[in-house]
Amino acid sequence: MKLVVFAHTPPPHHGQSYMVKLMLDGFGGDTRRRDPATWSPHGIECYHVNARFSRGLSDIGEFQGAKIFLIFWFCLQAVWLRFRHGVKNFYYVPAPGKNVALYRDWLVMLLCRPFFKNIILHWHAAGLAKWLESENPIATRAVTWRLFRPVSLSIVLSRYNQADAAKLLSQKIRVVHNGIPDPCADFENSVAPLRRERFAARRKILGGEWNVNPMVVNVLFIAHCTREKGVFAAAESVLLANRALATRGLPIQLKLTAAGNFVSTAEKGEFDRLQQITKYATAIEHAGFVSGDRKDNLLREADLFLFPTQYLGENQPVNLIEAMSYGVPIVTTRWRSLPEMLPENYPGLVADQNPEALAAAILEVLVTESGERLRAHFTAHFTLERHLAGLAAAVRSVE
Repeated sequence: MKLVVFAHTPPPHHGQSYMVKLMLDGFGGDTRRRDPATWSPHGIECYHVNARFSRGLSDIGEFQGAKIFLIFWFCLQAVWLRFRHGVKNFYYVPAPGKNVALYRDWLVMLLCRPFFKNIILHWHAAGLAKWLESENPIATRAVTWRLFRPVSLSIVLSRYNQADAAKLLSQKIRVVHNGIPDPCADFENSVAPLRRERFAARRKILGGEWNVNPMVVNVLFIAHCTREKGVFAAAESVLLANRALATRGLPIQLKLTAAGNFVSTAEKGEFDRLQQITKYATAIEHAGFVSGDRKDNLLREADLFLFPTQYLGENQPVNLIEAMSYGVPIVTTRWRSLPEMLPENYPGLVADQNPEALAAAILEVLVTESGERLRAHFTAHFTLERHLAGLAAAVRSVE
């Protein structure tokens, strides 16, 4: 099966671009750039149009005149692939609920759709259907419906996400969870013993035992550092939790490491000003963008992963999958698809970014979750092998 993949890979690096790269690599890469004798994994030959419209995180979803030219250039490449290599299947990642991104989708569908037999949408972002209904005039909804309907296949990440595909009357809808290469394959031998030891120590201290050594709990936030993603709510909730612990006189303190780049200079300035206040400076550290060994060490040493997101397009973020793979207990929001990602009745879900509720959840999870069942949940649901197999079966179903 031949497939035009009209989607960008890093940079800029975020969950969607990373997952597209994993898919391309898993399917054998761009067919034009590999050894013709190489077998195509999963029976899918990809022809990649690297539709990179943004140079960095700050201009994602923003209007720039050059982007209009790029749309026509990328669409021309896709149409050329259709006739040069006989590719009849077109894979595309729809936009989240942002006007400029939606208008880009309109142009891509208008220019490319007539040339392809099958249109496959992969819904990495969530909430488009609700956004169209609640924040747009009927004309916008009508144009979107006319340009997209009915597509051959919509691949969604969760049950919540199915509403977006149903809005555009997809002929088929398949649920395929995200999945990543296991970054902590040595979990049982190297990480699990430390998790159990620190969990036992936390329970003793928070249970009121005094004849124990003081403890610093490593709280980790890894994401773009924005208010929507929850970096400010995370900082405030850690301070409130520390205040509650100090009131009880317990020899334990939380230290938050926020890893990721700031997208907004205004929010970066606000965070920097907070860190000039003593209570913030002693409890919060900004590590910037992390990768490789630095990221691996942070996740191995973390006692809790804190991600109070209310980002508009949040769906099935890779950072939570990574945290599960390392067996890190999680506190996050009951937002969009996030509750479906975690085990049933998981205690670390909070309704919104309320710092008091987050602080209470943090203190509960520290004594109820060692993280080991999250590691088991990862291996059962979010491995790369499981993801690629499900994705390939869904894509092949259109033929």
